[in-house]
Amino acid sequence: MVRRIDVTGTDGVRLAAWEFADPPKERAEAAGAPGILLLHGLMGRASHWAPTARWLAERHRAVGLDQRGHGRSDKPADGPYTRDAYVSDAEAAIEQLELGPVTVVGHAMGALTGWQLAAKRPDLVRAVVICDMRASALGAASQREWSDWFDSWPLPFATLADVRKWFGEDDPWVERPSPARGEFYAEVMAEGEDGWRPVFSRRQMLRSRATWVFDAHWEELAQVRCPALVLRGLDGELGRAEAQEMVRVLPRGQYAEVADAGHLVHYDQPDGWRAAVEPFLEQLAEDNRDDREPVAP
Repeated sequence: MVRRIDVTGTDGVRLAAWEFADPPKERAEAAGAPGILLLHGLMGRASHWAPTARWLAERHRAVGLDQRGHGRSDKPADGPYTRDAYVSDAEAAIEQLELGPVTVVGHAMGALTGWQLAAKRPDLVRAVVICDMRASALGAASQREWSDWFDSWPLPFATLADVRKWFGEDDPWVERPSPARGEFYAEVMAEGEDGWRPVFSRRQMLRSRATWVFDAHWEELAQVRCPALVLRGLDGELGRAEAQEMVRVLPRGQYAEVADAGHLVHYDQPDGWRAAVEPFLEQLAEDNRDDREPVAP
């Protein structure tokens, strides 16, 4: 069962949050199940987390957020699409949904939002999972490449099958066929009178990306005091050396990697993704139980 809950982000932007739970889990929620906020990456949406949320909901209150400009959330023409706006939106969602202290599970841009929020509001964030997001600046060349890539999309797509084929096989950024990638992009398309187009504005996505691509984020990473798992796909965008340096910089960092996975780790290898994340969450639960054990007189 998925339940939509609208929350209000910074500047009054309406954000769509999605609570993933079976009816029996409503009792777990009432009993204080630990909260998890799932944050997608650039161009993503909360529904991308559905397979992950199904197993998370067995022990947690799992909520995915369509971030501003994405999914079913508002897409204000003038933004703002700044880092402060994204972080403040996540902060507002946690407070309005009474999720905190929460574990933030973030992919790519959502992971950056997660660690920036953990640095800003340690009272709201119990732990953070950082999936395939670099702390180093990517630079102007990277932004130009993305602009050119957006221009190469053969819009509109006639069918969803065309979407899956182009992003999974024909896209020049695809090194080898990837059905998972095709499915990922099929979920962010909507049908109009002339065919299938993205539910987001590519111009807004570039504006959003420009607010973090030119800067490094090591200083904020060092301010994250809660447990943090840095996770990468072996063929993803975050290299092993940088990932391990991120773990070193994090006061309570841990490292994990998933074989045969690219940037879309949770899509490429859902079983490997779960095998990497679940022990981290179980250790958090164990540590929390230890903290609550009464001290003998």
